[in-house]
Amino acid sequence: MNKLSIKDIAKMAGVAPSTVSSILNGKMEARRISEALAQKVLTIARQVGYTPNQVAVSLRTGSSKIIGLLVADIANSFYASLAGSIEEELKAHGYRVVYCSTKNDQANSAALLDMLAQRQVDGYILTPAEGILDALQSLREKGKPVILLDRYFPNYPFPYVGVDDRQGMYDGLEHLLQNGYKNIGLITLAEAQQAIRENAFNAFFQNKRSNNCVKKVLHIPANASPFETGQLITHFLQENPSLEALFFTNSQLCKQGIKSLLDLDLKIPAGMGVLCFDDHELFEFCPPGISAIRQPVELIGKTAVKQVLEQIGSKNKVAKNTAEWIPGELIPRGSTAPRSL
Repeated sequence: MNKLSIKDIAKMAGVAPSTVSSILNGKMEARRISEALAQKVLTIARQVGYTPNQVAVSLRTGSSKIIGLLVADIANSFYASLAGSIEEELKAHGYRVVYCSTKNDQANSAALLDMLAQRQVDGYILTPAEGILDALQSLREKGKPVILLDRYFPNYPFPYVGVDDRQGMYDGLEHLLQNGYKNIGLITLAEAQQAIRENAFNAFFQNKRSNNCVKKVLHIPANASPFETGQLITHFLQENPSLEALFFTNSQLCKQGIKSLLDLDLKIPAGMGVLCFDDHELFEFCPPGISAIRQPVELIGKTAVKQVLEQIGSKNKVAKNTAEWIPGELIPRGSTAPRSL
């Protein structure tokens, strides 16, 4: 059976196709269509199982009421929470979301952006991969709003919303020093996005030379498997036995680090303090509790939605290159308890 069109429904209801279109798009009052006629048309549409062609609707109205959301990995707890926050906020404004995971891959990101463009999405919220500036510029030239999240690239001239990495690093390191941890290792990914946190780590220690602090850094390849990550962390700990605390730049690394500490029989915090830039729902229950810099996921999501909707509603959709840094929150737990000398 062929899919019925508005013309078919109009013929069945004995009205003009334009009348059916107005009713299905909720414009009865503007067209002064009676409630009785509207109910008649809606009843016929339900009985025949009519569903509108969303692409055709978006072409006709200029809006699909859909936002494309691209993150590195929707399975990651941080991105999953962020996506949930964004979806709820958009839902409150009558929008839906199409989720995509880019795996931080340039080709995959470009292909997904092209797919979303074909679906006529109204705007984009994404954690950008490296090398997709041209694809994003193309979207802007087409009048589509683009908001960047979490992964900050100074050469990407688009509005950005994310946690204040520098302040979060400083707060975490100050907390470690105050609790007696002076020999600190940073475990981070070897990618540009993590450079802000590593730079803040190095800058902090430049101002703490008189405190006899020692710092070490381990770069984990971005494409390393969990097993490879664990091996690298274990080797790093064996090569640096004087370390007193580890500062992980994300929860995925931290979970692998905890496993390495267990394998080496290093107790937390007696044998090694642990702090993570990014809280995880399990950290509160993982003995003795893992200290973390909690990222304001809900506020980041609401801010990103606010910005993309403002651009959609603006005649000038080329937004200024602004960055909104939202403070994180230090959550001290047992893993960074005061160190016994």
